[in-house]
Amino acid sequence: MKIGPRMVLAGVLASVALVAPLHAATADVPTRVKALNDLLAEQWQYSLESAPEFATILGDLRYNDRWSDASLAHQQVDYDKAKEFLKRFQAIDTTGFSDEDKLNQQLMVRQLQDGIKAHDLKLDEMPLEQMSGVHLRLAGFVSSIPFENTKEYDDYLARLKALPTLLDQVTDVARQGLKDGMMPPKYLLDKVVVQIDSIAKPAGMDSVFAEPLKHFPKTVSAADQKRLHDAILAAIDQQVRPAYTKLSAFVAKDYAPHGRTQPGVWQLPNGDAIYRFQVEQMTTTKETPDQIHQIGLSEVKRIEDEMTVIAKSQGFKDLPSFRQSLTTNPKTHATSREDILNRYRGYIAGMQPELPKLFGLLPKTKVEVVPVEAFREKEAAAAEYQQGTPDGSRPGKVFVNTGDFANRSVLTIESTAYHEGVPGHHMQISIAQTLPGLPPFRQQAGYNAYVEGWALYAERLGKEIGFYKDPLSDYGRLSDELLRADRLVLDTGVHYKHWTRQQMVDFFHQHSSEDEPDVQAETDRYITWPGQALAYKTGQLKILELRERAKKQLGNQFDIRSFHDEILGGGALPLDVLEARVDAWIAAVKSGKAPAHPKG
Repeated sequence: MKIGPRMVLAGVLASVALVAPLHAATADVPTRVKALNDLLAEQWQYSLESAPEFATILGDLRYNDRWSDASLAHQQVDYDKAKEFLKRFQAIDTTGFSDEDKLNQQLMVRQLQDGIKAHDLKLDEMPLEQMSGVHLRLAGFVSSIPFENTKEYDDYLARLKALPTLLDQVTDVARQGLKDGMMPPKYLLDKVVVQIDSIAKPAGMDSVFAEPLKHFPKTVSAADQKRLHDAILAAIDQQVRPAYTKLSAFVAKDYAPHGRTQPGVWQLPNGDAIYRFQVEQMTTTKETPDQIHQIGLSEVKRIEDEMTVIAKSQGFKDLPSFRQSLTTNPKTHATSREDILNRYRGYIAGMQPELPKLFGLLPKTKVEVVPVEAFREKEAAAAEYQQGTPDGSRPGKVFVNTGDFANRSVLTIESTAYHEGVPGHHMQISIAQTLPGLPPFRQQAGYNAYVEGWALYAERLGKEIGFYKDPLSDYGRLSDELLRADRLVLDTGVHYKHWTRQQMVDFFHQHSSEDEPDVQAETDRYITWPGQALAYKTGQLKILELRERAKKQLGNQFDIRSFHDEILGGGALPLDVLEARVDAWIAAVKSGKAPAHPKG
């Protein structure tokens, strides 16, 4: 075709037309970035207002006198709001944005999409379970509330008076779940009844809800102390306890009898889709349940081979005989509740001065070791971490299960102390909460594979800087790592391969050194939280893979402190995003654009 002068002119004009918007787009980048940041701030405020308990935990006390609205109507409001926010975030053109600003938009879009999908799958219709059901969260939440002045006590009184409404809303949600077939296993709901009753029974000052009355600060006058003491006790006995008793009757008579008969989530309507979603959520990977199951079996074998070396070094012919000897060895069991707490405190204190060898970034918030509350110690994990406030006014806390102490092994206390305390959860979360330049939703992000993967990785760091000097303690570290490998097999076993609970327990007995109370509680945990148990090993293996990649590519430019700061410096991230971040850092160090060593 012959090209005439008019066509040439039309082509030139078209080129100009294309270039002009690009110049305009570049020029208005600050305006669009501001629009993104304003929308992030709006969404964050909505999150805090919708979840007053979360706001209180963060030290934002604007909604300290109320609970979240747990009603079915509000679930719909939240769902519609999430869809609206999603449209607005997707409408922002990120052309010309910095990598961090682009990532902020991408992560928020991903977060909103995940929340919408969870609601579509009706996952919010099972509010009652024995690990973290509403009945437990409310009682456990008391220790996160500040009680520093009269207003904060009055706020608490208002919350107590509103608690019956909240539990009625929860009951309505559970009824909807019953209609839709979204039910936890019956045998676990029977445990929920026992838990609710254990919270409802203690009266007056014996109630967990009366704990704040045992230590009034000096800022509260004597007259206010008397008024608040009487009013709070009245609210506990006249409103809180009857509300719990009413909830117990509902679960026992109307709800638990209809619980599902199989432990696997596959028995739920749309169960296979639910499990695929949970696996992707908890691992932030595209690995299939079958792939994860095989990784688990492979890791179990590798770790048991390492444990066998220790068994033989201790004079035993094989791992099973060594395991058996540990059950009757008095050195391996706690002598008291306080013995357990003191061991945790000692290991955390010993790790603190070693941290600068591994990190440039260090936590500013302190950490305390406290016992798990009596009302939940039967079902609680051996230990768990509760974050402090970003400003450090409330320390992070490692809750330790001291129940049935004579049957609790002390072998894994060292590794668990590093996992829950430093350099594990406390360090990672305390640093993330105060990272400058990140929007709050990223400072408080909780991607399980990253958070739990980091904490499991932290257990090994103790070994790398010379801890676990006692072979039995190192055996305990391997036992803890084996537990996380077992989880890959057990979680996929029950929810994907349709294992029975007894098959899970049998595998546990063959491939772990866990105490019997922990075997039972852990098995129930995996049944209750599909996919959650996959996060630990998945995340740890990814961080180790990234470290080996960095070492190989950087050679003598590799610095462990700089690597760790890069892992921690973006807050919790999906593993695919973390991998891209580390690859960019490796490239920057190689090209001289990033320092190989941390400042300070």
